[in-house]
Amino acid sequence: MTVRKDRCEMPNGHIIPTFYVNEYPDWVNVFGLTKEGKVLMVKQYRHGIEEICIELPGGVAEEGESPEEAVRRETAEETGYRFNEFIYLGKICANPSTTNNWMHMFLATGGEKTGEQELDDSEELEVKLLSVEEVLLLLQQNKIAQSLHANCVMYALMHLGRLSFQ
Repeated sequence: MTVRKDRCEMPNGHIIPTFYVNEYPDWVNVFGLTKEGKVLMVKQYRHGIEEICIELPGGVAEEGESPEEAVRRETAEETGYRFNEFIYLGKICANPSTTNNWMHMFLATGGEKTGEQELDDSEELEVKLLSVEEVLLLLQQNKIAQSLHANCVMYALMHLGRLSFQ
């Protein structure tokens, strides 16, 4: 992460002489369904809120990687699972007022465990396989703390016809 100092000119011509932007690489995450119809999730400690969180697999897109290449790599590294198909669900931004990157969201199907986790020194992840109903309950109970992951869950469930807004 870097912090960039800009001189910002608003659409109305107003000048903000000092405006800071947090620069990050793009991120990726995936709502992965195994061949058995289970949702692949991970539990890990998040120091910012000092809690163990349940999340989707994902992470940082490395320089030169497409979002799909990044999500395939991150999912395999974090979980040992590989998937037959990745469907792009779109992109969202954590905070477009002060950050410059995107979170690319995917739905993956046909997942199976093909290897072991290949975690970084700073990672400690527990792989969880949940039913779609259990994930829906986590969402309804506001138990997915990472907002970008909650968004991906909602987009994936809408794509699957399991969530609608009336």
